[in-house]
This record gives sequence, C-alpha cells and structure tokens, in this order.
Amino acid sequence: MPDMKLTLNNEVVIQKSELDALLAAVRQQGYQTVGPVIKHEVLQYGPIEGISDLPQGYTSVQDAGSYRIKNTGHSRYFDITPGARTWKEYIYPPRKRLFTLSKENRHWERVKIEEEIPKYALVGVRPCELQAIGVLDAVLVRKDFTDPDYFARRSRLFILAVDCLHPGDTCFCASMGSGPEAGEGYDLKLTELDDCFLIRIGSDIGLAVMQELNWEPATAFCQQAAQRGLEHAARSMGRHIRDIESVPDAILDNLEHPHWIEVSARCMSCGNCTFVCPTCFCWDAVDEVSVTIKETSRYRVWDSCFNLAYSAQAGGNTRPSTKSRYRQWLSHKFGNWQKQFNVLGCVGCGRCITWCPAGIDVTEEVKVFQEVSS
Repeated sequence: MPDMKLTLNNEVVIQKSELDALLAAVRQQGYQTVGPVIKHEVLQYGPIEGISDLPQGYTSVQDAGSYRIKNTGHSRYFDITPGARTWKEYIYPPRKRLFTLSKENRHWERVKIEEEIPKYALVGVRPCELQAIGVLDAVLVRKDFTDPDYFARRSRLFILAVDCLHPGDTCFCASMGSGPEAGEGYDLKLTELDDCFLIRIGSDIGLAVMQELNWEPATAFCQQAAQRGLEHAARSMGRHIRDIESVPDAILDNLEHPHWIEVSARCMSCGNCTFVCPTCFCWDAVDEVSVTIKETSRYRVWDSCFNLAYSAQAGGNTRPSTKSRYRQWLSHKFGNWQKQFNVLGCVGCGRCITWCPAGIDVTEEVKVFQEVSS
C-alpha cells in the first residue's frame, strides 16, 4: 500500500479482483451486499457475495416496448443497463405492513411488531438511479413531512455507485443532468476501465472500507481514460430531450392540446411505466383479515395513477379517462413535480419507454409539447 493518506474525494485504483475484498469489507461494516445478477435470463437485483456473481460479459438491447439481455463475452462487470427492477424496492418496499390488530375478549388490541430494518449495500447503482434516490429523498424526507419507514431504510444504506460508460438505447440521462457520471450521494463510486476500477471516496464509511483494501493512487492516465469514456457515453445516449428547462412550462401550458387524445389512444393504462419508474411513489392501503376473523393487518402497497380506482372518490372519479390519467402522469412527472419538490420526477433511465407495451416514447411526447410552445 502506498505512503498516501486517504481522504474524502480521493481517487484511487484497485485491480478488479480486489472487488471481492471491497465487498467483504462492506459486509464487515454490517451491510448485506446486493447487486445486479442474472436469474432466469433476466437482470435482477439480489444478494451477491463477490465479483463472480456479477453479470460479466452481459449487455442489454432495448427499444420502445422491447428488452432483452445478451452475453457478448466482454470482460466488464457493469456494462448491462438496468431491467424492470429498481433500487426503490429496498427503501420503499412494494408491500409494507403498517399495523396489525388482534381481537381478544371482544376488544381489538394493537399487536406490537418487532421489525429490524436491514442494512443494505447497493452495489452498482447507476447515475440515473442515484439521482432517483435523491428525488425520492426530496419527496419523502421534507421539513413538513418525513415518511418514517423510508427514512429508517434510507439512513441504513451504503451506496456503491458505478459510472455509466455504455448507456442503453432508451437512456437519456445526459438530457436530465443525472448521468453518465454519478453525482453526489454515494459512499464509493466506481468507474470500470479495461483492467481496473477507478474509485472515488464519497463518505466516511466509504473511507473506512477503502482503508482495508490494496489500492494505488489514481494516475492521470486512468483519470483521462475515465473522462474520455464519460464523454463518449454522453454522446452515445439512445434518446435525448433538448432544453430540459423549458419542459415544465411547455407541458403545463398545453394541458388542453389535442395531442393528449392521440397519445391516450395508444396508452393501455396498464401502469407499467409507473411500476418500473425509480421515482414514482403512489400507494394504496389494503386491509387483510385472517380466516378466523380475529386478526387484521393493514398494508401499504404500490399503486399507479393509471389505475382507474386510484382516482375514485365519493361522488365520482376525478380522472375517468385514459387521456386524463396519462396527462396527469406526464404533467406531474415533467411539470408539477418541479413546482412541488424543486426537482423533476424523471431521471432519464428510459424504463418507461422500454417497458411500455404500446411503445410510447416519453422523449417524443415531450418534444411535441416543446414544438407547439416554441
């Protein structure tokens, strides 16, 4: 190990085989390491122990309404862009028990639930997904309101981010300012080069992990190689949105434009775009009663604004048509979200394009409203 003192924001280099030691050091800090894995020919997030669990050689082929993985045989571990799963499930679970009541002697009593919040180390968080976690922070951890379960889970995260040097065909993070280089919010950040990892230290816990590894100071050659890779990635995005600052007004000023009818005729209101989105946070509460009718539990579950029942209330439905629901989703994501939370609700991951069975391309829809506003 060189005679150099590690500090925050230092950039160092490790050999790729040293990633096993890095993950072990993270687990020694009490975290469960989870990352991208190939299972049943699908990219998922799940438990990993070492570098051999990662999807080496894989990439993804994406287009509107189309996704498949392909093993090209290359030597890189973090080339494959994300599938339908998002890191959101680890900090905002799709199903969360809120409370349980038990009936004893004709009276309902609240059951004390002992739940240990897990400490997860998220390995391989792409820049767009890191930005998405920041967006959820803005929504769920505020001065006027903080979701206690989200805050507890978020506080126990270790984030190992990975710069995106090979974006997918539906990615447009460069347009949204969320990539291809990971911004703030990580504990450690990797940039994968041909024969090593360039690592930047982002937190005290990240610094403690790096103290346990065999590392070398980052050379100018490695740093320049990483910069060239990021510049190439920014030019290689499969999709683009120009002049993102104009988007909120372009959409909100055209809420009665006839194009909403055209796009809603294609939309199936299936909710795919919301369930794969790393920032959507709509939820519903459901009650489940035991067969004996002596115990009942309430759960928070993910919901979608495309669900007809989501906007139903006493006296009628506020969004009874697909047009009104699609307009709500797009105008909230790219318009009102900015006004509410001072950040856009889209990070340019492209999942809503890839997983839309009708092949609706959100970048093209945004372009329509920009053109009528220009």
